[in-house]
Amino acid sequence: MSTTRAMNWSIRDRTLSFDSQPLVMGILNVTPDSFYDGGRLSVPSAAIEKGCRMVDQGASILDIGGESTRPGAHEVSTDLELSRVLPVVTGLRKLLSTVPLSIDTRHAEVARMAMEAGADIINDISALRHDPAMSDVVVSTGAGLVLMHMKGQPETMQNDPQYEHVVQEVREFLGSRIEAAVSLGIRREALVIDPGIGFGKTVEHNLDLIAGLDDLLGYGRPVLVGMSRKSFLGAITGRKQEDRLAAGVAANVLAALHGAVILRVHDVMETCDALKILDMVSQRRP
Repeated sequence: MSTTRAMNWSIRDRTLSFDSQPLVMGILNVTPDSFYDGGRLSVPSAAIEKGCRMVDQGASILDIGGESTRPGAHEVSTDLELSRVLPVVTGLRKLLSTVPLSIDTRHAEVARMAMEAGADIINDISALRHDPAMSDVVVSTGAGLVLMHMKGQPETMQNDPQYEHVVQEVREFLGSRIEAAVSLGIRREALVIDPGIGFGKTVEHNLDLIAGLDDLLGYGRPVLVGMSRKSFLGAITGRKQEDRLAAGVAANVLAALHGAVILRVHDVMETCDALKILDMVSQRRP
């Protein structure tokens, strides 16, 4: 597998290393309208239990989100988002003292309060473009930061997205956001980049990005991908969300082969099993 696993990710007072197989980030969507979880984790105790189970299955990071950003989703109030995520962050931090927790939000106040409750990472789908105060939260807390590419907004992003050269355009966007973050005082080693599979992309765009992930490695920052159960997998296989496990695992293995070092997934156990096989085979390459 790719030598980019020698890179590190600085989050608060620790460093995550990618010196063997990729890290798996377990998804905890605590919203009633998540495209896959669909409200099953909207009760904090259920989300906390699921998070602990994911860690037992091999997740290295947990990503907690209180605002659905599926295609067509609408923005929710800060108070509502906080009411969903804070009990989960607080509960998980009490039970899992060393597991990095990520808050999936584009709102600075949610990020700030989640960090106070014990989160370590801010996963911002807007790449610091939605809330001007987000960079201050990152700097003041020392959070790790995920910068993601998204064309448009969740409400409209799938309305006929167009690119001339999708891999090149996504690469250039992420490079510009890295430099913007650094100019705002955020440490380069705190940054991870995400091409935003499914966020303003057609099936063809998503496939091009998976095949072209290697092109994102030149920035020297770890690459995260999130493809679990997404609609492009259904478009290819004809499967409903509940039947896209095999397609998602295959896509994540391919992403790992092309340099992704963080895989954001719903299906932690199955993804970890596939990565173990990939790692064992890769060690035997001449």
